[in-house]
Amino acid sequence: MFLSKLILKLAGWTSTGTLPVEKKCIVIAAPHTSNWDFVLGWLYYKSLGGSIKVMIKEDIFFFPLGILLRWMGAIPVDRRPGNRMIEKMGQEFAKSDILHLAIAPEGTRGKVTEWKKGFLLIARRADVPVYLAYADYKKKQLGMLGKFIPTDDTNADIRAVQKSYEGITPCHPTNFAT
Repeated sequence: MFLSKLILKLAGWTSTGTLPVEKKCIVIAAPHTSNWDFVLGWLYYKSLGGSIKVMIKEDIFFFPLGILLRWMGAIPVDRRPGNRMIEKMGQEFAKSDILHLAIAPEGTRGKVTEWKKGFLLIARRADVPVYLAYADYKKKQLGMLGKFIPTDDTNADIRAVQKSYEGITPCHPTNFAT
């Protein structure tokens, strides 16, 4: 905890907010336009005394990076169609006593026009809230925008969540669609 706080401070970053109080939740991490987003988010969570699992594409779990990623709580994700990740993550929530799961709603660091809806579907399946975490590179600030409870209207939920991120400056602004 101390080391994470020190690293963030030395890098010029500040933190706002607190960790979710629920034992189980999804934390979406947006905007996601850089590899640094994962590192900063992990340091943020650790600096507040938390532990988080992070869904990351399986392609980067090669040796030796895969060892480090697993140690940091990364879960390899098969992004091919038919992988049943929503069902698998729902089962993971069911068998866990404590699980904070981070997901990048864009699904990639590159430019996207639509966010993926999987985080909402997993949250509904597991009956857990979604917390909105952010990294604002202009302000050099990390934090939580608040809690979101998914409804049965996934499209309206996506719009509402995206609207929450207006005004947040990503590392690569041209890759972020709100």
